[in-house]
Amino acid sequence: MHKPLLTACSLLAVFWAVVADAALERISDFALLDNTGTFHQLSRYQHRRAVVMMAYVPGCAAMPALVQALLDVRTSTNDEAVEFLLLDSLDSGRERLQQIDSGLPLLEDDGQLVSETLGLTHAGQVLVMNPQRLSLFYRGAVVETLAEVLAQAVDGSVVDTISTADLVHPEGADCEIAYPRKAAHVEKAPDYATEVAPILLANCAECHRQGGVGPFALDSYLMVLGWSPMIREVLLNKRMPPAQVDPLIGHSADARYLAAQDLQTLIHWIDGGAPRGDSETDPLEAQLAVGPDPWFLGEPDYIVTGPAHQIPRTGVMDYLYEQVELPFTEDRWLRAVQFRAGDASVLHHLMTFVTAPGEDFWGEERNQESVSRRFVEGYAPGAQRAIEYPAGTGVLIPAGHRLSMQFHYVTNGQATVDTTELGLYFSAATDLTEVRTQAVSTRFELPANVADFPMLATHRFDEDVVIFGVRARMNNRGKRMKFVVAYPDGSEQAIFSVPAYNYGWQPHYLLDSPLRIPAGSTVKAIGAFDNSISNPNNPDPNKVVGFGLNSWDEMFTGYFSYYRAPK
Repeated sequence: MHKPLLTACSLLAVFWAVVADAALERISDFALLDNTGTFHQLSRYQHRRAVVMMAYVPGCAAMPALVQALLDVRTSTNDEAVEFLLLDSLDSGRERLQQIDSGLPLLEDDGQLVSETLGLTHAGQVLVMNPQRLSLFYRGAVVETLAEVLAQAVDGSVVDTISTADLVHPEGADCEIAYPRKAAHVEKAPDYATEVAPILLANCAECHRQGGVGPFALDSYLMVLGWSPMIREVLLNKRMPPAQVDPLIGHSADARYLAAQDLQTLIHWIDGGAPRGDSETDPLEAQLAVGPDPWFLGEPDYIVTGPAHQIPRTGVMDYLYEQVELPFTEDRWLRAVQFRAGDASVLHHLMTFVTAPGEDFWGEERNQESVSRRFVEGYAPGAQRAIEYPAGTGVLIPAGHRLSMQFHYVTNGQATVDTTELGLYFSAATDLTEVRTQAVSTRFELPANVADFPMLATHRFDEDVVIFGVRARMNNRGKRMKFVVAYPDGSEQAIFSVPAYNYGWQPHYLLDSPLRIPAGSTVKAIGAFDNSISNPNNPDPNKVVGFGLNSWDEMFTGYFSYYRAPK
């Protein structure tokens, strides 16, 4: 039998200490991955009435008893309206956390920023949070009356933040949470010119500058200072940098990674008042406005000039589809391509396929769940470069075929015209291995008001291939997608993961380390939809949605870019 952590006698000293005339304490939204790589965001638990989270300190002798006490509360609560989580407040790393069988999701606190923001000081401290209002119902130790607090939180009767008289349970008192990086930054604030500005230049300024797709320009200290509350918010909830992926599953230069140390530098600098420092120069002011990129590989062999798209000042634009006829009377092999946006401030992404006469952008994807296609490449905001296909390979454009292009634009308050160019570089060789993309999908009906509807799409390769890129494609209700290879011997390998899918960001991720897989291997796209009130992009959680290629439908397609492996 588990011995209660607090006896009835000790409870006499644990009456609620409520500040007079107080209201529910406000807290910041935050997002973290757990020890399985699953994404959790406080504001995306709108389908719950409360989220209970305990500070977890690996190595603390009292943790098993503290966790068991929380599990007992969950058992006695037995209410689907409450979510229970653990928070690794030491940022111990996934490898260590995966060895812990806690019975609850164990969130990885990158750089300890969530723990310090929430004011956690000892192992076993519990927070009961309101995900709908981003506020705090309860702060304190695990007590036998915690279930009563949860009942009150569920029925909406908690109007003031409740705290136990002693915020730290005696069994967790010896397991204090230290914040060495924060302490160092309190003693000596990060320097704006030499520490903060370089991080912004490397990770933010490519989009957030004059003429960029970002909604404001981070082109001076004053601009950073003015936007600092917003910067802090989007860093903590992982909204920015965009197109984030699981950093521990595969790697791609096309993804946005921000190290925990850089996150600490930015947030601690903001929390410290964002000091300007003594530097006479401002590195951000040296940025240049976005202009036409050069042709990085020299003048292309052929330039496709897209149509002049009129972009209004405001509003939400649906995808635009264009068919581009090509004048080639013989087969051509592409060795490289480069996009040049006409107006980078509005062009959000662009996808291009080679299609046969009479075929549209979607091609055989309209009718087949698994189909091999000729994908040229995609454009996404950020630093631009020419895309060269792996050595000895290329994209084949058969004579008489054309390009089918899908444009996605965002409005920014100014009417403009975008005329984007696509430079094609041909190969003189004709004995190349063809680059293809395997589109792997499934058909489904998505129920209403379901926060996690699992999905799976598969394809078996009958020859040895090299996978060098992946892309996830869902619409507004997409939640996550992981790319996995199941080998003939029964083993599986996750090669890339998009744990927090965003309909607005669908880059083609070129893998830093392409993967050769043997014949008989099955590739899997494993993911989920969120058709609930918790999904901020969901136009109507009460609607049952079926498969379709229109933006108001839903689709679940994983793209695996590959070529036949050399002998």
